[in-house]
Amino acid sequence: MRPAEIAQLIDGTSDPAFAVDGLGCIAAWNGAAAETMGIDPADAIGRPCYKVVRGTDDNGEICSRNCMVLRAAKHRQPVGNFDLRIDTPKGKEWFNVTAIIADVNGSKRPYTVHILRFVDLYKRLEVLLRDFVLNKTNIPPENVNEIFSSATTAGRDAGLTNREIEILHSLEKGSSSAAIVFCRATSDFSSCARRAAFCSSQAE
Repeated sequence: MRPAEIAQLIDGTSDPAFAVDGLGCIAAWNGAAAETMGIDPADAIGRPCYKVVRGTDDNGEICSRNCMVLRAAKHRQPVGNFDLRIDTPKGKEWFNVTAIIADVNGSKRPYTVHILRFVDLYKRLEVLLRDFVLNKTNIPPENVNEIFSSATTAGRDAGLTNREIEILHSLEKGSSSAAIVFCRATSDFSSCARRAAFCSSQAE
């Protein structure tokens, strides 16, 4: 592919998307990315990706010079989906990132195309459930982390209902029973949430 074709590709999705060249600099930045992150293409393109996106996760900084996606792409190793917390005009929000490796004409190193999907509500629920299980059960922390690291993103494809959002807000306010109600009521939610609900029921 040519760089112009990469740019055309990401312009063809309504999801926030951007391309990073083999040196780790932003090569293309679509309109949805500009709107979501509040950064114009002119202010993003040509700059190091980690300085633009500045993503974090539960353990702290993810975006850095030592980018895991860049290292994987260098060896042409596929990268699995991952969650990233990003600064937006609304504050810090969670996104699930799909990274695709693409060979580009004239470049010895492949580009990577990043596509972002908003998962903030699901991620907030996941964090709340994990903290509840850690604090209210006797399950070892390493086992709790294993439960939640095994989660898939399939359930995120279905939006939350008004009732589920209401329960989520109750959970945020400290209602432990909300965790159980939510997970039992939401058949499409990820397996980790259902397992966490079981753990929660054992603690009561």
